[in-house]
Amino acid sequence: MTSHLFAISFAASEPPRLARFWSGLLGWEPADDDTLLPADDTGFRLRFVATGEPKTGQNRAHFDLTSDSLEDQRRTVARALEWGARHVDVGQGPDDAHVVLADPEGNEFCVIEPGNNFLADCGFIGALACDGSQEVGYFWSAALGWPLVWDQDQETAIRSPHGGPKITWGGPPLMPRTGRDRVRFDLAPAADGDQRAEVDRLLSLGATRIDTGRAGPGCVALADPDGNEFCLLPPR
Repeated sequence: MTSHLFAISFAASEPPRLARFWSGLLGWEPADDDTLLPADDTGFRLRFVATGEPKTGQNRAHFDLTSDSLEDQRRTVARALEWGARHVDVGQGPDDAHVVLADPEGNEFCVIEPGNNFLADCGFIGALACDGSQEVGYFWSAALGWPLVWDQDQETAIRSPHGGPKITWGGPPLMPRTGRDRVRFDLAPAADGDQRAEVDRLLSLGATRIDTGRAGPGCVALADPDGNEFCLLPPR
């Protein structure tokens, strides 16, 4: 059986502070000082993992938050700024209708304008938008058992059969990799699954083993075909 996406993990210098920011912005309840539980059908948790490594360069994955109206978009931006976000420039044009912000540790995210049909019915977190190849979109579709909902011009997107956000990959050209990944997927084997067998399955799909030194007890550190780090958690 396939693994499920247990959490999106952010490397953080101050995990409790970053958890408070995202809890306030999303309205998610904390499970503890470094984990948030979804308040909707998002389907995965947010985890904040301590690191002493500074952020270098733009993240290769960011959240796209949706809006019902221009006023709703303005309210989301204002709430984010009140919780400690700031405006950032990642190359967006002056006519772009989405607003680009960064959380208190510099992790970029976008507040999307209303009327975006691609993110319709996806919830407040419309997507986790990733820099990545078509191959990596195919990999994650097979790894998670999520169907492709977009596959054009080397851009791909997948979505859980149960709904929630999409995960998208924008195709080439890819951003240069700078430093360690700040955002990673944490996968959990099926309840009746075997971690070793699941590692073998992921390797057969194109993953590689890596040694990050921060995977956590019992976790297996892997990288997808684009070199993005992810972890397979021990059975729970």
